[in-house]
Amino acid sequence: MNIDIIQNRNYWFSSGYLVTFYAAWSLWWSFYAIWLKSQIGLSGEQLGVVYSANSAAAMFFMIFYGIIQDKLQIGKAVITFQSIIMLLIGPFLIYVYEPLLRNDFILGVCIGAPVLSAGFISGCALIDSFIERISRLFGFEFGPARFWGSFGYAAATFVAGILFGINPHINFWMASGVAAIYFTINLVFKPKQESLANGKTQAVMEKPSIPTMSEIFSLFGMKKFWLFVFFIIGTNSFYTIYDQQLFPNFYTSFFDKPESGYQVYGYLNSFQVFLEAACMILVPYFINKIGAKKALLAAALVMVCRISLSATLDNVYLISLVKLFHAIETPLFILAVFKYAVANFDARLSSTLYLVGFNISSNVGVIVLSWIVGKLFDKTGYSTTFYVLAAIVFVILFIATFTLSDNKQKTEK
Repeated sequence: MNIDIIQNRNYWFSSGYLVTFYAAWSLWWSFYAIWLKSQIGLSGEQLGVVYSANSAAAMFFMIFYGIIQDKLQIGKAVITFQSIIMLLIGPFLIYVYEPLLRNDFILGVCIGAPVLSAGFISGCALIDSFIERISRLFGFEFGPARFWGSFGYAAATFVAGILFGINPHINFWMASGVAAIYFTINLVFKPKQESLANGKTQAVMEKPSIPTMSEIFSLFGMKKFWLFVFFIIGTNSFYTIYDQQLFPNFYTSFFDKPESGYQVYGYLNSFQVFLEAACMILVPYFINKIGAKKALLAAALVMVCRISLSATLDNVYLISLVKLFHAIETPLFILAVFKYAVANFDARLSSTLYLVGFNISSNVGVIVLSWIVGKLFDKTGYSTTFYVLAAIVFVILFIATFTLSDNKQKTEK
């Protein structure tokens, strides 16, 4: 981390956003699938319905967030709305969501999906795209700032694993508490150019013009945009289902006592995200060297390896090692997506590209496929389901080798 970043006020505020958001999210989200299955008692098919509904609601908010944030550029109105939803997450999960899932499953799913999506499931993409734009305008790499997001997630997961075994409600209240810090940071932060201690001035790019609605919607007429979307659905969607819907319960099934499984999974997940945080600093240099396309393909290859090895191995220690592959895949994929978008499309549309092109594409896949994968799991079990997912991701990876763009030049308008 260079001296200019250390002295960059905007970098530290950006890091504050990320560390508090991801810590608040981790406190309830890292054990969400386990909570739904072990505490609420949902079946694999019902889990699929919950994830499909969450993803459907997230699509709406990602479209809304992406388009509005591109119009606002570095305005904070949307972030403020999201932060208020975050504040309410604890009481909502305890007093509204849990009772409804137990007593009226469909109503619980319908009410829970928009709340969870507005605050967190879509909110993660919103805050990532907001901070990535701040990083381009105020002279620092997004990766070192995103490091703090991964660090916050890891630290919170470590605590969440212990508390979940005591009472999941403690996790939910803590999530609201951390969200209050996020809300405060958002109230205080005003992105601006400042002189550094060494007499230099932050390297601030010329403020971009505000894109028109026709420019935003022109993305949907581009062939390379839809090829990018196809790649995202065929890789990240299947991987998300594997990682969030299936793997947590798969991993804890290796333990005789559920509480031991929750605690060890929390420790492992925490360690994995600490590694992920370190990779957030190193990966930008790797992507700049090989290009965004090759980095995306490399990330997809890591997905294939992790899913297929989970189907093959039956030793908890080896499975734990395979879980750590996620620490490489996540930084590669997230940072490469931003760099691919800026290199191949109008940089002013980065929020729309990230929230719609990447996150909505992923969620479309999850909406369509979660229920199907849940049914497949109920009939065949983990091993067969994992093999099927790995095979699909590998086929899409092969196709993307020929369809993704190799353009390494930033699109200027």
